[in-house]
Amino acid sequence: MKKTSLVELSIRHPRWVLALAGVLTLLFLTQFPGIRTDTNPKHMLPETSDVRVWNDRVDRTFGLYEDTIVVGVENDAGVLNRETLGRIVRITDAILRLEGVAARDVSGFTTITNVSAEGGTLTVGPLMPAAPRQAAEVETLRRALFGNPLFVNRIVSADGKTSAVYVPLEKGANGAEIASRIRDIVAKEKGPERYYIAGDPVARDTFGAEMFKLMAIFSPIAGMIMFAAIQFMFRNLALSAAMMGVSMVAIIWSMGLLIGAGFPVHIMSSMAPVFLMAIATDSIHIFNEFYFRYQERGDRLAAIRETMAAVSRPVRYTALATAAGFAVLLFMNIVPVKVFGALIAFGTVVLRLLSFSFIPAVLTFVREDRLARAAASESVEADRTARILGRLGAFGAARPGPVVAAALVLLAIAVWGTSKINVNNNLVAWFKASSDIRVADTAMNRALGGTSLGYLVVQSEEADFMKRPEAVRWLQDLQRHLEGLPAVGKTFSVADYVKRINRVLHDDEAKHDVVPDTSEAIGQYLFLFSMSAKPSDLDNVVTPDYRAANLWIQLKTWDAAAMRQVIAAAADYQKASPLSVTVKPAGIAYFNLVWNDEVLGDMVRGFAIALFVVFAILALNFRSLKWAVVGYMPLLFTILLIYGVVGFAGKDFDMPLSVLSTLSLGMAVDFAIHFVGRFRQRLSETGGGLIEALQWTAARPGKGIVRNAVLFAAAFSVMLFAPLTPYVAVGAFIVAMMLLSALFTLLLLPALVMLGRRWLFQGG
Repeated sequence: MKKTSLVELSIRHPRWVLALAGVLTLLFLTQFPGIRTDTNPKHMLPETSDVRVWNDRVDRTFGLYEDTIVVGVENDAGVLNRETLGRIVRITDAILRLEGVAARDVSGFTTITNVSAEGGTLTVGPLMPAAPRQAAEVETLRRALFGNPLFVNRIVSADGKTSAVYVPLEKGANGAEIASRIRDIVAKEKGPERYYIAGDPVARDTFGAEMFKLMAIFSPIAGMIMFAAIQFMFRNLALSAAMMGVSMVAIIWSMGLLIGAGFPVHIMSSMAPVFLMAIATDSIHIFNEFYFRYQERGDRLAAIRETMAAVSRPVRYTALATAAGFAVLLFMNIVPVKVFGALIAFGTVVLRLLSFSFIPAVLTFVREDRLARAAASESVEADRTARILGRLGAFGAARPGPVVAAALVLLAIAVWGTSKINVNNNLVAWFKASSDIRVADTAMNRALGGTSLGYLVVQSEEADFMKRPEAVRWLQDLQRHLEGLPAVGKTFSVADYVKRINRVLHDDEAKHDVVPDTSEAIGQYLFLFSMSAKPSDLDNVVTPDYRAANLWIQLKTWDAAAMRQVIAAAADYQKASPLSVTVKPAGIAYFNLVWNDEVLGDMVRGFAIALFVVFAILALNFRSLKWAVVGYMPLLFTILLIYGVVGFAGKDFDMPLSVLSTLSLGMAVDFAIHFVGRFRQRLSETGGGLIEALQWTAARPGKGIVRNAVLFAAAFSVMLFAPLTPYVAVGAFIVAMMLLSALFTLLLLPALVMLGRRWLFQGG
């Protein structure tokens, strides 16, 4: 009744309705100057989260940096020549001067600490203080590099063709901006070398910035395509403008509320305009029915009233289902996920409010003559599309057994495919294979130890424990065990320093490349080393009281699963070789693993809860559990088929796909609500046969379903051409989702109704 009153108010006072909408929109727009953006995926987890607190503690304890950029220099003829080494020196010197770079801890040929001995005295100093001028100096450098396992696969590749400079960043520095400055530096160098810039901060900050740019580009393009498609469908500028106006108003109100409430626009909330445009397309059912009604009645106001009366219940419940699906995210643990859920739920409510006010008000201004021409062909008998859809529905109704059997076969295959899905996040893989970031990461991981860095913190309750030979050997053997993993490219710990010092103090004989037999010798070696080395050299791998050691692990992939394998391998080693220590992971690779599990876990849990909530809404709408089960089938089939394809294609189930799961839930069920609601309405109004009612529903409301599906699929197919793979996934996912859910609604639902008619209509 409330909705009818709102419609009537809008018809009688359209100018006031439009003016009020305009004033409120301007008020929300006033919040936009205060917009703040946050492109850092790390902030998906709050500062108080266990992993962020622990990582910060580890960074402070061992003097580490949260972010590191890896700069690679590759020369097919080898980097150990005077010209290339001169370029490396100039590049490194320029990097050291960049603001935001932790210059004191940059590691490369000119800055890394070299441990050697002269006359039985330990010598610690820069590996290459200046660029070699003579061939003999180059040869000396070659021997120093390849004679020291600390350097091989860390700052120089085993084949000598690639060198790396590790550039740690000060807290708060923007990785994408510093990477851009480094690109400017290397661009000034001429020669045969190839330069690569990789690392988590580069990928993370670049992705965040690019995502915002793409949202700014694709949202308007999608809007323009939607406008053109609506104009083609309805051939009336007022209706096309009304449809786009509804989505724009909802977007402005929602984003204005977000900004006004003090929340930054995060990566997830930046996608809100796209989602709201998707949800806004449900209003097309109003226009679709309005044209049919006007063609039948020839009276604009009567057509508006009858249209809103006919579609009010389906539109209301599709809004409720969509809003509830997103509102479930409010009960998750991750703050940006909660904000995203609340934002879309609010926007959905706004869209439905506008559907019953803004749209009827606009319809009153449409000229009768233009409306008559546009609606002339809108009838089930005269419209070719309606006739085709009617035949499709009739086919499903006439042959329910084969249709349902075919659907079940597809479903079985899809379930098999879903069993192959791999839950994983890889931020670098979100860039296309041809992108500079992906190319750089691939090249550096192939040549060196890896661009992804994780740690294992080995802790004891006893002071000086890490000076004990058995502890250092245990650490050394753990490194060898981890290096057997395919994803691990290089490990490094205090054990490597101890063995290196022991060897150089014994005339560099290979047999002394071992851990000494006494704690006193180890303590003396490390004391001598600390007197000459940079403070961070020892601080990075062991605490001053020697209670804890930090094992560095370079991984050749950013897959979250890689760090999971490291943790499992360390646990297996600890069981096989027990020692009175605890081993706890840390570092950016570990953060990405936790982020992967917590964010994806939140989205999957939310999706599972939303499935139950949506079913409850279907039951409430249809006032029948039986009809809720039938209406649920197109949703279930659509989701399983799409995820079956994801599994067979080998596409990781990552954050973008998990977010899309929520959208698919809301959109796929909308069609079923419209179909079942209008079908039952037709039966009660005419008292005709089931097949006739199903054919009519597929033809008339079904045209609105197809218009909705085609409209949105066409608009968002533009994302298939995006440079970021999540956008490609979004485009492919939405196109498949819309078309499949429309097909299943129009073909499978009639078959299910006919197959279960005795059960469905039992008792009236």
